[in-house]
This record gives sequence, structure tokens and C-alpha cells, in this order.
Amino acid sequence: MRVALLQIAYGDDEPVADRIERVAALVRAQAGADLVVLPELWAAGGFSYRQWDERAEGFEGPTATAMSAAARDAGVLLHAGSIVERLARPGPDGQLLSNTSLVFGADGAAVAVYRKIHRFGFAVGEPALMAAGDDPTVLVDVEGGRLGLTTCYDLRFPELYRAQLDAGATVFVIPAAWPMARVGHWTLLGRARAVEDQCWVLACNTAGTHAGHEMGGHSQIVDPTGVVIAEAGAEEEVLTADLDLDLVARWRATFPVDADRRVPPLPGGRRRSSDE
Repeated sequence: MRVALLQIAYGDDEPVADRIERVAALVRAQAGADLVVLPELWAAGGFSYRQWDERAEGFEGPTATAMSAAARDAGVLLHAGSIVERLARPGPDGQLLSNTSLVFGADGAAVAVYRKIHRFGFAVGEPALMAAGDDPTVLVDVEGGRLGLTTCYDLRFPELYRAQLDAGATVFVIPAAWPMARVGHWTLLGRARAVEDQCWVLACNTAGTHAGHEMGGHSQIVDPTGVVIAEAGAEEEVLTADLDLDLVARWRATFPVDADRRVPPLPGGRRRSSDE
């Protein structure tokens, strides 16, 4: 499977409409790839909290519409990163927005929606404005494998990836808006998820500086043994690679670590209490 990760760089001076048009052209330029991946919230701004409400959209909004058309024109499976989705009804705590990833098929049709489960901000930013997703196993079948969808801060929670492993994932697709201040964590955790779950990791980050935050870049493609086969720098870049999806099964057969798991998932995903 030929993949292309589009590490988009942007700043506060670029109008959103111009950025959408520019990124759509970049997607169309990837004709011949099987899968194209964009970063988290690349249109609305990963740290542009104050603009999220005005930039929120539905599935028929400008970002989704442009990405659907670009996927169709390029003939690729497109993980369009994520949008600020305006929800039809408030979340459990009253939030009206969601950090929502969209995947489009080569015909431009929507094939998957993932709403980010772990919201970054420690009670401000995402937790204050966005409802949490509740489906940990959003998967997309491709020839030879199964893509598991997560977003950015999710990367710090290995139990989410273990759930996707148990659901049959062989490739983790992780769009992000991860800042330069913690980019070492970004690259380390991407390799860790690949090693512990024996899956491919496609980690597509943002570059540039916006809302006062320098973004980390360093998108990476990691094989199921933990080897980084391609890594971007800190600027805008298209990262491409040909993935051997059969490597997952071969490596798991050669080094069958999953067979030695001794702690099964708890029923319903609940945490064990201190007196159990």
C-alpha cells in the first residue's frame, strides 16, 4: 500500500478558505497513492480555540466538501485529518463541538467518522468546548489490512490502541497538531504503539506556527517492529512510503508477544476498583 502523509504548515495569516484550496491541490497531486493522510484540525487551527466556534462546520461544510472532491479527483482513500464539527445536539456536558475525523473513499463518499476521545487541554480548550467521542474502535478495511483511527492526544493512552488491536487493526492512522515543545514524546509514543501492538503507525503532524504555538512536525511512518522507515522534518513536507501490510502477520508469527498477555480487558472497559 502506497501512503502519503501531508505534513501541512500554516500560520495565522493564511485565510482558512485559501488553506482549504491549497490543501485540496496537494491531495490531488497524490494521485497514484492508495492512502493519503492529513493532520488534525489543519483548516480550523489546532490551537485556535477562540476561532473554533466560527469555523465549526457540518459534514456538508467547506472542508468536508473540498476533501471529498479532492479524494475523488485523485482516486485515493483520504483521511482528511479532522474538522471542528458543529454537533446536531449538545454532548453530555453541554459542548456543541467535536474534534471529528473524516475518511473519504476514492469515489469521494464518506467511509468513516471518528470523534476524538481524549481531549487535550486539562479542563480548557478541547475539554471545555468539545464533546468526547465514545467509539474506541472505528476501523476502515483496506486490501490486506485494517486501519484504526485515533487523533493526537489519544496517542498517550495505550489502552485505546490495545482495543483496536483486539478489533483487528493492523495500521494505526494518527493525525495530530502536536507542538514542538513535546515533539520528543510524539515520536517516542508513535514508536511505542507500533512495538507493543505490532502494527504499522502512520503519524501525520502539523508544521508551522499558529495561535502562539510552534508545531512539531516530524511526521513518521513506523513499521510493526518499531523501525522508523520515513520521518519528516519541521517544515511542510509530503512523506511517502510503500507499506508491506503482510509484515504485520509475519512479525506477529515470528515474535508472538500478544499470545503471552496475562491481563485481559476488563468487562465494559471499566477500571478495577482498589478493593477488587
